[in-house]
Amino acid sequence: MGPARLTAGLDHCRRLDLPAHRTLHGVVEPRELGELISYANEVDMRGRGGAAFPFARKLRAVADAAGSGDSVVLVNGAEGEPASSKDAMLLTRNPHLVLDGAVLAAEALGAREVIVATAGGEVAEASVAAAVAERRAANISGGAESRVPIRVVGIKERFISGEGGALVRAVNGEEGIPPGRKKRAATSGVDGLPTLLSNTETYAQFALLAEYGPEKYASVGTTKEPGTILLTVSGGAAHGAVIETPTGTLLADVLALCEAEAGDGVLVGGYHGAWLSADEAQSAVISREGMKLAGATLGAGIIVPLGESTCPLGEAARVASFLAAESAGQCGPCRLGLPDVAKAICALAEGTGSVDAVRRSVRVVERRGACFHPDGTAKFVLSALDAFETEIATHLEHGSCGRPVRGVLPMPEREAEVEFRLEVDWSRCQGHGLCAHLLPEFVDLDDYGFPSFSKIPGWMAKEARRAVDMCPALALRLAQTTGDGPKPVGSPLQLVKDGVLKKAGESIPRLTRVNGGGAPRITRVGGTA
Repeated sequence: MGPARLTAGLDHCRRLDLPAHRTLHGVVEPRELGELISYANEVDMRGRGGAAFPFARKLRAVADAAGSGDSVVLVNGAEGEPASSKDAMLLTRNPHLVLDGAVLAAEALGAREVIVATAGGEVAEASVAAAVAERRAANISGGAESRVPIRVVGIKERFISGEGGALVRAVNGEEGIPPGRKKRAATSGVDGLPTLLSNTETYAQFALLAEYGPEKYASVGTTKEPGTILLTVSGGAAHGAVIETPTGTLLADVLALCEAEAGDGVLVGGYHGAWLSADEAQSAVISREGMKLAGATLGAGIIVPLGESTCPLGEAARVASFLAAESAGQCGPCRLGLPDVAKAICALAEGTGSVDAVRRSVRVVERRGACFHPDGTAKFVLSALDAFETEIATHLEHGSCGRPVRGVLPMPEREAEVEFRLEVDWSRCQGHGLCAHLLPEFVDLDDYGFPSFSKIPGWMAKEARRAVDMCPALALRLAQTTGDGPKPVGSPLQLVKDGVLKKAGESIPRLTRVNGGGAPRITRVGGTA
């Protein structure tokens, strides 16, 4: 929509190699840092990864922190958000535009190297690696490409992998999760050096700003937010696509281009974003200011129309469950709170929960996490409660809205992850309840104080082993499972109460007899935590 800038030339070929890129964009000459900062300030260039931080301030912060020492330029191509494809598109089809922007910044800062971090093993990683090889080959044959070293790092992709601190840790060879204590990459990033960390699209926009100059760059878009923007449109759209459009375009026009009906709502900003009703989407404008007025945030440019064929509350519950599973597991609000949020909204979708229960679970996690993941999840869930008020009432009255959950909201295809289960020796278990105190989200106590267990994700294995070690009766053990094994049975007392023991006595653990024969003598029921 509008003039093609980031996507120029892509209507003629699948990927722009170096000769095609240079024909289209020319060679970007090195610029002084002050000039580049002035350019970025003049058009108020902001990061395109979601936070919209002023790019000029990042440049200045890294320069001040580095002084005459080394620094690093880091391209964040870790697109862990399932509903976003714009960064992968740029790195796959137009990698040299991204590299131009990164190299331009690196030369101005006198940086040690440029690092492009993206999902390992994907097409985008191979495309960027090929682009780096093309530049090296050009220099060998007498070309004038920059000599700034460029390194491509493939990282494990998950929802939180694009968070700045998590990305720096992954590039440094550590586990790619947010640090418990936030550090500014501008002062201490890759290898402890001042690091200019920004999103893939931001660097491509930076290259265009240097190529066009501020006046031409600002000739499209709104006065406050000039230029174009990349949007990923998916969900219920007949033609999902990555679209480049000037800021100020109506969201309704974008949806019409993709043959998408808003239906029950449009998710804007991804899975840490917010829902717009069909009426709100009709008048919303594509810009940070426009989306704020509509009640949403533009974020990384994610647009997901829901349509009318799927259960909206069920879709929201799917996403909440996904976000809970994507926790880094390093702080209470993520490790304990997000599973409770997911359970509460899933119960609501089944017609057995309540809105109040969801809101209570959300209040436990808000503004308490080690990173933004709990707050972003809370925002998504609360927005769903407001947007789907009518559907919620229907679910509570009838148990369902009558529509299936079709999986309209994008989810990643995942390999089976390691899971564990706790197994109990009923001849030893005395119903102390300590395991439920240590693992409240995965252990429930029955009417007699004995435990029943849910599957335990791999990131909780350490805590599960702690519960095993601390069991006073030594009745627990931790077993690895693929998720296909039989479900653990309940305690013998509960099975007797439920009448299961009589029906399946051969496969259920027997109650221990004491004092010889006769009926089992129960000396204790229940227990204390």
